[in-house]
Amino acid sequence: MNHQKIPGPALGGAPDADRTDKTPLEDDLSLQVTGRPRPGRWLAVLTAILFAVWLAYTVIVNPNLHWDIVAKYQFDGVILKGLGVTIQLTLVSMALGIAIGVVVAVMQLSDSPVLRLTAGAYTWFFRGTPLLVQLIFWFNLALLFPVISIGIPFDGPKLVSWQSNQVITGFVAALLGLSINEGAYMAEIVRAGIQSVDPGQREAGASIGMSNRQILSRIILPQAMRVIIPPFGNQFISMLKTTSLVSVIAGADLMTVSQHLYLANFEVVALLLVASIWYLVLTTIASIGQHAVERRYSPGTAPVLRSRILANLRPGRAKKGAAA
Repeated sequence: MNHQKIPGPALGGAPDADRTDKTPLEDDLSLQVTGRPRPGRWLAVLTAILFAVWLAYTVIVNPNLHWDIVAKYQFDGVILKGLGVTIQLTLVSMALGIAIGVVVAVMQLSDSPVLRLTAGAYTWFFRGTPLLVQLIFWFNLALLFPVISIGIPFDGPKLVSWQSNQVITGFVAALLGLSINEGAYMAEIVRAGIQSVDPGQREAGASIGMSNRQILSRIILPQAMRVIIPPFGNQFISMLKTTSLVSVIAGADLMTVSQHLYLANFEVVALLLVASIWYLVLTTIASIGQHAVERRYSPGTAPVLRSRILANLRPGRAKKGAAA
């Protein structure tokens, strides 16, 4: 029996679409894939565009918004001063929150049950109570401790002491509340990042004589950053907006000064728009920075990160660090 061999593309050759010796049967069976019409999608797009145009038109021409007042106060000195306090609160609170979070995360992963229990109680309490309650508590700390002192505990002699009302100002209370609360959330983020690193990485560092501190700072944390960065960016953006809660304790932030202004001139909506515009500007800048950092630690940059890790694993550097 004779078998007719159907011509096909050679191994490693051009695909069927590039062949010039197609048979008539193959030409008849060739398919041209076209997109299926989607009227529902186009209707949704048209509806969204019409709604956006209507909303923009309503906001622009609404006389009750008082855009002239918005333009007047957008770069007012009082508003800019409050904006500076908001930025300062965000940066310092996030820095302290990260430091607290790293320490608490390491305690949670410790072999000591006492350290694990202490870290677990910290995250349980400060994540379980509202931030607003914590801010009010820190602002009224003088009701519980009228005097803050440093010395020997249990009614021993005091080396130095201060009046709580003079130390715990609105800014200090806001800083304490925001940073301690943020530390509880950052602890869980850092813990998840550390646990995402393969345990063999720690064993590799220990095999060449690196200390636990060196393994954590040179091997574990650099690799964990890829998991930590995205939620950290979200926490930073959230912190920018969360600082508005400081207005309940007169923390002199952007929201506080906006409230003081609209209580004086009764332009409530206009001053709220001023504050909202600045919050949008800050969160937009933070989002751009977050995306840039995420690209830096994305899987596509793994060779750069791997080279740094390998450099830290050199026996010479490990012995030098251990000797130091």
